[in-house]
Amino acid sequence: MKIAGAPISWGVCEVPGWGRVLEPTQVLSEMASLGLKATELGPPDYLPSDPDELRKLLDEHGLQLVGGFLAVTLHTDVESTLDEADRVARLLAAAGGDVLVLAAATGLDGYDDRPALTDDEWRTLVATAAQIRDTAARHGLRTVLHPHVGTHVERTAEVERFLADSDLPLCLDTGHLLIGGTDPVELARRHPERIGHVHLKDVRADIAATVRSGETGYTAAVRQRMYVPLGDGDVDVRALVALLRDRGYTGWLVLEQDTALSDTDPADTPVRDTARSLAHLTQSTGSTNPSEE
Repeated sequence: MKIAGAPISWGVCEVPGWGRVLEPTQVLSEMASLGLKATELGPPDYLPSDPDELRKLLDEHGLQLVGGFLAVTLHTDVESTLDEADRVARLLAAAGGDVLVLAAATGLDGYDDRPALTDDEWRTLVATAAQIRDTAARHGLRTVLHPHVGTHVERTAEVERFLADSDLPLCLDTGHLLIGGTDPVELARRHPERIGHVHLKDVRADIAATVRSGETGYTAAVRQRMYVPLGDGDVDVRALVALLRDRGYTGWLVLEQDTALSDTDPADTPVRDTARSLAHLTQSTGSTNPSEE
């Protein structure tokens, strides 16, 4: 299994006003200092949107590009959505990426509110995801659908409905699935053939339950440190990694700890937390260097 990092662990998020945004050079250099050899792209235009500049920046830090997260409306504004997906896919492919990680955004800022979809809008969502898959494939990329809090594929029933209505594989995001009420280990056990990519997170189930019930907003929960280093929360990371190996998964494990940085946060928090996650993953896999496993 191949281990990668992601800018969200350093507080870099596409949501306006999310928190303090560190410079790309700091984030990438700190990833490299931990022995990581690859990263996802991060929010649109956080890293250079010119593929040559992007490759140069990644090369300077000894990193390769895994792919990128794209949260766009799939149920409406289809033409503009397809244009943006094509733009991002072109960049990912030109810079050496492998996978487009797609999320069914609501069209609202952030992930705190989630209007219901009609059946017609759901059918449009599924059809648009398929069109994006075909667009990405023309650029040599795979597409996976990311169940994500505050999107239209969040709860267990929606994940199962998408699996039934679409042939796209999933990004198994262990944190977002647990928050939405799905046991990620059980999902991987029931649908191993549908796991196309993995975002490896850990979360506190007690705070996640308050998000699921509507008592706590997602942004507030992140600031309450709902996400924690691997092994500190309630995701059975060891069982999941063992299951993925047993079922023949050979793709990326992307370490993510969704974080919102304030001006008073210690500067080394992302580095320290990611190092702890790497250490836990090392113990879980039996590897001496998980970034090169």
